Amino acid sequence: MNAVDRWETALAESGELTPDAVDLILDAHGERGARAIEAVSERRVKEYRDFTVVVGHHDEYVVEDDSCDCNDATYNLDDEDPEELCWHAIAVRIARAIDALDHHDMWYSEVREFL
Repeated sequence: MNAVDRWETALAESGELTPDAVDLILDAHGERGARAIEAVSERRVKEYRDFTVVVGHHDEYVVEDDSCDCNDATYNLDDEDPEELCWHAIAVRIARAIDALDHHDMWYSEVREFL
């Protein structure tokens, strides 16, 4: 079981961000994990009909199947390593595991036109 599987299992078992789960996330992802936890706790992970979006401090990032359109995912991470995730993708996984997604019954592609 890899590091991501360990914290996802801990979240699935508890249904919440327990101190043990937080430690596993931070051990696996460091600062990226901390930023993801912060985004989830601030309800910045939004689920639309077509995409899941994480609201960052400067922009919104579309995450789909662990792929993200951020610069970190594009330039710094190894696509072949399942443990290397940007903080946006980590936040989506955490939010899904503990049912902390902010659901919006609309299409993000339509919302994005107004931003």
